[in-house]
Amino acid sequence: MPESLEPTAPQPKDWIRAIHAYVPGKSSGADGRPLVKLSANENPLGTSAAALAARAQAGEPSRYPDPDSTALRDALGRKHGIDPARIVMGTGSDELLNLAAQAYAGPGDEVLFAQYSFSVYDIAARRCGATPVVAPDADFGTDVDALLALVGDRTRVVFVANPNNPTGSFLPASEIARLHAGLPSHVLLVLDQAYAEYLEAEDDDGGLALAARAKNVLVTRTFSKIFGLAGERIGWATGDAALVGMLNRIRGPFNVSVCGQAAALAALGDADFVDRSREMNFALRERFAAKMAALGNHGIRPLPSKANFVLVLFEGALSAEAAYNGLMERGYIVRWLPGQGLPHGLRVTVGTSEQMDEIAAAIRDMAEDLR
Repeated sequence: MPESLEPTAPQPKDWIRAIHAYVPGKSSGADGRPLVKLSANENPLGTSAAALAARAQAGEPSRYPDPDSTALRDALGRKHGIDPARIVMGTGSDELLNLAAQAYAGPGDEVLFAQYSFSVYDIAARRCGATPVVAPDADFGTDVDALLALVGDRTRVVFVANPNNPTGSFLPASEIARLHAGLPSHVLLVLDQAYAEYLEAEDDDGGLALAARAKNVLVTRTFSKIFGLAGERIGWATGDAALVGMLNRIRGPFNVSVCGQAAALAALGDADFVDRSREMNFALRERFAAKMAALGNHGIRPLPSKANFVLVLFEGALSAEAAYNGLMERGYIVRWLPGQGLPHGLRVTVGTSEQMDEIAAAIRDMAEDLR
């Protein structure tokens, strides 16, 4: 190489350079003014008192945590009927999603997921040098036939969020089973169930049962949502022993903190808090969605959601960008999604009763002002 063409600084791999960094939900306006944050799907009830007490009384911070999160894995195993040896903990489920791609895909391979799904999937694919492949959606939801049509010789990992983020759509157990049956046995199906605890019992998608018997299914979950522990970064995954063993090889050795393990263990045992969170979320989500649906004559359309948020589409005179800015002026910040191909969509986290009513009224007033 001629001297003039030699690099003058370390050069990243091309596939790393191609990554668009994850953009978290904002909590303040452009002027730095703090806003009511309904952009990150956090629990408006906060964290259970039991989890907070356990976190405050956790062990000595000068000591490393249990590297295997043994007590927490045992408790998860008892709750879900899973052998704890088939559970791996992560720094949020994000770490586990990335590790799944890293362990089973690389340069020359493909990682498949649906349009309008969690933006971390694209990052996970590119991070390990694999090629992300995006399947068409079905009215903003995951289309099993579209996914299966794109499975090829290079496919190594398929990501499915169920319920899906950011659209709130949901695939029933029959569709998850059909997707799995259509995949080659060497393709890893990762079911991201970050919002599973918000589902009613009859909506179980069968993912945990599938992971218990299939060698190519990994289910990931998190303590960030209904358990109110987003700040502690705790996730877990389960699947075949070989899958779990592979993730254990490459995860961080002390990836869940002392406080995080203590808080998650207590949160898992506080069924009343989880039930209250689910019931409140269901009632307020449906009420807010109904108010948005009533604005259909203004081109406003809420998508059906099974999670703790509603994706509202603005297809009339009031644009999503204008509504986003208008809500900020009124003290609220939600998630505007142009970076995910949804410039006409706002994802609104379910907050308190007062917050949801105020947001609905603000959107109604902005829409009516444009008539």
